[in-house]
Amino acid sequence: MLTVADIMTSKVVSIKGSTTVREMAGIFDTMRFGTLPVVDEAGNLTGIVTASDLIEQDRPLHIPTVISLFDWIIPLEGEGALQRNLNKITAQTASELASTDLITVTPSDTVSSVAEIMGSRKLHALPVVEGKKLVGMVSRIDIIRSMNR
Repeated sequence: MLTVADIMTSKVVSIKGSTTVREMAGIFDTMRFGTLPVVDEAGNLTGIVTASDLIEQDRPLHIPTVISLFDWIIPLEGEGALQRNLNKITAQTASELASTDLITVTPSDTVSSVAEIMGSRKLHALPVVEGKKLVGMVSRIDIIRSMNR
């Protein structure tokens, strides 16, 4: 049975939290992939930035829909939605833009379990970690390539 270690990319392009939006755009453009892991000085994974995160910076701000009932204003979306949108639109660095609620896998996980996670969560790539240290990335194309083995 194939494991993540068998198919992952171990030479990962990662960025630091201080990497600017302009620098990230350049990396996405030249490297032609859509996910950048953010690591600290020790190589520990701290977040993920996707090309979609950068695209969201150019979209207009969505003001949440509210219902006014008597003197109350009730937002129909979560109270933090507007703040999250503002944070994404105004972010200048990877640490400000990165998602920190991460789904990770380990080198010993099976390819089928990773495929299930990617499919059910609609993810295109997952960071591979040992403890907190980033050791690789596994993407949909890695899984597809493994089918030829």
